[in-house]
Amino acid sequence: MKTNNASVHVLALLSMIFWGMSYIWSKVVFEYLGPIETVFIRLIISAFTLLLLLTITRKWQVIKTRHYPIFIVSSFLNPFLYFIGESYGLQLVTPTISAVIISTIPVFTPMIAFIVLKERLKLLNIVGLAVSILGVLIIVLDKSIGNLGISWYGILFLFGAVAAAVGHGILLKKLTFHYNPVIIITTQNIIGIFYFLPLVFFWGNGNISTDTFDAHLIINLLLLGIFASSLAFVFYTRSVKEFGIARASLYANLIPVFTAIFSYYFLNETLSIQKLTGMMIVILGVILSEYNFKQSKV
Repeated sequence: MKTNNASVHVLALLSMIFWGMSYIWSKVVFEYLGPIETVFIRLIISAFTLLLLLTITRKWQVIKTRHYPIFIVSSFLNPFLYFIGESYGLQLVTPTISAVIISTIPVFTPMIAFIVLKERLKLLNIVGLAVSILGVLIIVLDKSIGNLGISWYGILFLFGAVAAAVGHGILLKKLTFHYNPVIIITTQNIIGIFYFLPLVFFWGNGNISTDTFDAHLIINLLLLGIFASSLAFVFYTRSVKEFGIARASLYANLIPVFTAIFSYYFLNETLSIQKLTGMMIVILGVILSEYNFKQSKV
């Protein structure tokens, strides 16, 4: 199968836009709810959204017994561990810093993908990856960000999310050989709900009431559940199926670019010349990474 399909590139790009915006939506929701409740509710919204999509498209598939362990482990990595790390990290650092750390996923994914899946990167793609990482560093080292302060606990949580995402990506690639993206994400999110259920009961905020859920909160929860937890993951899974995990993960370098732009418009974060320069370098790196990319057969 050819992997230069423009529509798949568009889907990968859309998933990064939705994830870039998710840091803004999450910051709003965290004014009302804690991370555990936030993720739990967005997973429920996502599950209903994807089940409705499956009903409309009639693309149901029966999960084979031999794949149960992969779904259980992959769901533990993402959404469970990933969202715990991302959500608690986002509470402690700015959306831009969070997005920058999450965008390091492509640094580690190709190495693991080469070991486990035998996916290969050509020299130009490695150069592109290095260029995009340079752009990310320029963004994160911007003085306007440094003045905001950084929580090392937040950074540790976020790198924990990165580790979970890399492991999940490897298992995700294996599942794409057998199931369509909507079935995969629906199943993982439903399993994730049960992972989070005990945390909601024992560590959740017991002071939540119906008065908490005003229109502002509900809208941002719906945006998170429908776009960030549903469509973004389905689109990304499709790109993993077509491109391979190493190539698809390179798009993650665009997340801090979108987050910085959205933070400027919605959270009044500064958008300096240095940050804009970093964004352009990141985009250049992704273009180089995508140029003439070929993956070996698994």
